[in-house]
Formats: sequence, structure tokens, C-alpha cells
Amino acid sequence: MFTGIIEEIGHLREQRAGSLVIAAGVALDGLHFGDSICVNGVCLTVTELGANWFAVDTVPETLRRSDLGALAVGDAVNLERALPTSGRLGGHFVQGHVEATAGIATIETDGDAVLVRFAASPEILRYVVEKGFVTVDGVSLTVVSRDSESFVITLIPFTREHTNLGSKQPGDRVNIETDILAKYVESLLTPVG
Repeated sequence: MFTGIIEEIGHLREQRAGSLVIAAGVALDGLHFGDSICVNGVCLTVTELGANWFAVDTVPETLRRSDLGALAVGDAVNLERALPTSGRLGGHFVQGHVEATAGIATIETDGDAVLVRFAASPEILRYVVEKGFVTVDGVSLTVVSRDSESFVITLIPFTREHTNLGSKQPGDRVNIETDILAKYVESLLTPVG
């Protein structure tokens, strides 16, 4: 379980067949072999640890659902360690189960903030509600608005400075996880079979 409050921006150090090696600092504190860590919103298992890096395995399903397969060496990635039971829940409940990617359609200035519009599939948009939660590249964000083809979030200066979202441009792809509660409610109300 995660909160969507990013602890650090790491960088892809190396790509291996079936795994990623990520340079980090803060996220390594207390991290152990076998721990879960959220990389750009994707919950992964730490398989190796070094002095200033860790490695995680990736499987075909992860690469199909996320943008991790498109990363290049040096790319910035958002990192969050799993929430300790004694921790504070500052964002929202994030599982790290990315459902799909979305494309950045537009970015426009809104005072000190920026409004970012994401083009998303109907399968994702059905779970996106105005003033509800959405996770974008692992960042817990509030939805400003949505329509039949997209949704908008606002990024404050702090978020732009402390996550990889500050360097994103129109056309870039990001990982999306919607609020799990909507999916459970839908499942409970939909007959099986």
C-alpha cells in the first residue's frame, strides 16, 4: 500500500532483460531485499540492493499496462516506499496497480500552478470523478474536471519541483491508477456471469 506522496525522484541507471536498475538515495533508507517500492506508480519488488541503487523485476503484464518499458537510461522516475503501518496517510490509498497509460494533451498556466489535461480511454475515465483521486506516475492528485475523452489535474509548484511531472510535456505518456473504491463498488453492484 502506498499514499501517492513521492519521496524522491530517482533515475533509471540500467535496463536488463526483465529488470530495471534505479539510482536512488532517500528511497533506499530502510529498504530491504523483497520490499515493495512504487516506481512511477507501479508496485514492484526489490530484487537487488546496492550502495546507491536498487533493482526490480518487470514482467510482460507490467510492461503492457505501464510506460516502464519505454524508459531510457537517465529518465527520472517517481519513487515511494511502501507505507509503514505506523505512517501517516497523506495522499490516498494507492495500490501501485497501474491500469493503463494516458497521454498529456495540454499544459496551461493557472496562476502559480499548471493545469494538465490527460487524454484517457473510456475504461479509465469511468472511474475518474471531479474532485476525486487519481494517481499519475505514482503521484496522488485531485481531479479538477473530466469530460468524455480526458481529465484535468492541477500541479502546484511543489509537486512540479519534487516529482517527474514537472518535466513532462504534451505528448508524453504517464501511468494511471484510479481510485480502487469505485472499482469495488462497481464490482459489488454487477452480477457475476
